Amino acid sequence: MKALIIEDEYPAAERLTKMIQKTDSSIEVLEVLESIEAAKRWFSSHEAPDLIFSDIQLSDGLSFVIFDEIPINSPIIFTTSYDEYAIKAFKVKSIDYLLKPIKPQELSAAIEKYRALTGANALHDYGQKIQSLLDIIPSAGRKYKNRFLVKQHDQFVPIHRHEIAYFFTANEMVCLICNDNRQFLIDYTLEELEKMLDPSHFFRLNRQFIAALSAVKKIHAYFNGKLKLDLHPEPLHEILVSREKASSFKDWIEG
Repeated sequence: MKALIIEDEYPAAERLTKMIQKTDSSIEVLEVLESIEAAKRWFSSHEAPDLIFSDIQLSDGLSFVIFDEIPINSPIIFTTSYDEYAIKAFKVKSIDYLLKPIKPQELSAAIEKYRALTGANALHDYGQKIQSLLDIIPSAGRKYKNRFLVKQHDQFVPIHRHEIAYFFTANEMVCLICNDNRQFLIDYTLEELEKMLDPSHFFRLNRQFIAALSAVKKIHAYFNGKLKLDLHPEPLHEILVSREKASSFKDWIEG
């Protein structure tokens, strides 16, 4: 079996290559491509591989562009650090979706799924099942939380989405910070908030912070591809966005 890897980070690509070979020595990794443009050039002059492993966020954009523009029939296993692209991934001939850091057992299960679907009819049937699942998702999209009821002394105060600057966690507690620097403890984890909040207005910056678009005042280039942010109100801690998240953060800022 011949496989292709599309991944813009050398350490991640090298690790995935070794994991694939350790999981199944019969898989030959043809090449590692690091960008959308490199992938387009490769597909224009090579036969499609049996299987594609593709990161979603590449240095020059989202890899979905490749599969939207070029007719590729190879099954795809997407790899990413974020889960917000899951539905889109399954619309693009994906047979699995692995979150980084990829675990060996999850990679093995994904390859086994591919082998179970190698027959043309099996792949077709799988595609039909995925489409059926996608069809039941409401076309209007999901509804996001617009207000939080927070406690202030012996009262409860409603806080609208537009009043929120950011959320942060410390000592296993999550605090909501308003644009006017009012602060309230809330009974949600950041993981729960990620699913509740509209991703066009809020972004998970790192393990400790989810920020509103309006709270981001300045973006600074930082060491090793990271970004350093100035938020308002000014937080007590330095806010960094990892190199892995920098590209998707910029896309979010640009809308």
